[in-house]
Amino acid sequence: MNLTKNLFFIALAISIFPVSADDKERPNILFIMSDDHTTQAVGAYATLLKDLDPTPTIDTLAKEGITFDNAFCTNAICTPSRACIITGQYPHINGVTDLLGSIEPERQTLPILMKKGGYQTAMIGKWHLKQEPNFDYYKVLPGQGKYFDTAFRIQGDKKWPNNVVVHKGEHSSDAITDSTLDWLKTNRDPDKPFFLCHQYKAPHDYFENAERYQTYLKDVTIPEPTSLYDVPTTFGSIATRGYKDELMPHIGTSIGKRNPRRSYAEDLFQLFPEEFPADYDIATFNEPETTRLAYQAYLKKYLRCVKGVDDNLSRLFAYLKEEGLYDNTVIIYTGDQGFWLGENDYQDKRWAYDKSMKMPFIVRYPKTIPAGIRSDAIAENVDFPALMLDFAGIDVPATFQGESFRSICETGKEPEDWKQEAYYRYWMHMAHHDNPGEMAIRTKTHKLIYFYGVDYEGGYQTPPAWELYDLVADPEELNNVVDDPNYTAIRDQLKKQLAELRLKIGDDGTHYPKCEAVVQEFWDYDEADRKKAIQISHQFKALREKELAEREANKQKKKG
Repeated sequence: MNLTKNLFFIALAISIFPVSADDKERPNILFIMSDDHTTQAVGAYATLLKDLDPTPTIDTLAKEGITFDNAFCTNAICTPSRACIITGQYPHINGVTDLLGSIEPERQTLPILMKKGGYQTAMIGKWHLKQEPNFDYYKVLPGQGKYFDTAFRIQGDKKWPNNVVVHKGEHSSDAITDSTLDWLKTNRDPDKPFFLCHQYKAPHDYFENAERYQTYLKDVTIPEPTSLYDVPTTFGSIATRGYKDELMPHIGTSIGKRNPRRSYAEDLFQLFPEEFPADYDIATFNEPETTRLAYQAYLKKYLRCVKGVDDNLSRLFAYLKEEGLYDNTVIIYTGDQGFWLGENDYQDKRWAYDKSMKMPFIVRYPKTIPAGIRSDAIAENVDFPALMLDFAGIDVPATFQGESFRSICETGKEPEDWKQEAYYRYWMHMAHHDNPGEMAIRTKTHKLIYFYGVDYEGGYQTPPAWELYDLVADPEELNNVVDDPNYTAIRDQLKKQLAELRLKIGDDGTHYPKCEAVVQEFWDYDEADRKKAIQISHQFKALREKELAEREANKQKKKG
């Protein structure tokens, strides 16, 4: 769908939809999103970290509402995930496939419809969509924003984005919560329901916690995932490991020293030396000690940021309770995607594996949602805005690709015709964290991933490959069974489903033809394709080693 046609249908939908409920009967809607808050660090989901209990406030929300175990983003990176939620469309349709994308005010369908439907709208915190927010009120971070001395872009006499206020000396999680409380106390219209987006920067890297949390977990040894040190050879493929593991230093950034370009063993020490032993030296400390120390520093900084979010939510919820708003508000908690907490020696997100594809998603509304229920229904972030409109009594427009799952929230049961698969595509080939271009289909029982391994123009090629994981037998996705004869039938069926799903949602290859040519070239993955993948692996290894040598030479030159 081209942009002109897209805008026409948005305008049409906005002009004709009916409002189906009286303002005073409709709930407020509070959409809370933290940046990079993964399920592994939410008590309601956590296993390894459960005893640390970093999220008692969020856990209470889960006990009083519904928790979704299969909520997924369609692209595990900040800007595309947020664009999906604002537009109700997949990245290839709304045009935001990477961090450079933006959503113009007239395409911000969700807040536009909420305003037209009689809601007072506000966006506070991390926005990351570049254009001016189309809300009645906004107070948003510039870009990624800062953890301290937090600046906000606001409405004012000057044109966007030139009206700025700064919370001097204040941590962003505190400043965002203070700003939301201030809006509720001074700007909220009591005669209208509100639609409020309350969005934290934390716990995005690099993880700068408020000073009061510096002693939190200080003397605790954080439990370690077994795959932190020992990634089984059954994990991954030539796409993620290279031929005979020759690309292990170059694919996926690391906790320990595996990736010489970017690792927490080096980067976190530069930022937070106090979290490491006084004699720490990455050049002389060997594995696994370097990985162990980096992991402990990483998790403590990350969880301190999570703790700051949870404590601030306690403040926010306390105010809602005092004002009698808590039980008449649909409260949604989520992250913009998952995040790797050391599993497989990975950091960041981006991968199609569940650690980054899966999102926490909790909904509380005691008037219609039973307390303490869970659902394994598949929900995607493109479905979130339809859900919110449904609770608001506003019709979902034809431009939305997502659907409301309100009935699942209120019963715990999914309709017979509800989706049984989620789509994923990561477009930022080898950017920032060395993740190849990939697409995937995820069902309740299996995941099929296709690493096609090129950028938008079909360049900077990494070896292509397919991976298949049996999520029932192997929930940690450590055993790629794509070539196991016992899985041939399910592999071929999922490949067919993936092709059909791409067409259904409009990822038909016309957006980036040169990239699609490579996607199609290796789709069958016959013997000739496998041999070519080996050659591509060798070529990419040589290219990366040359780049690393040049990088090191430039570092030495600067030192000299």
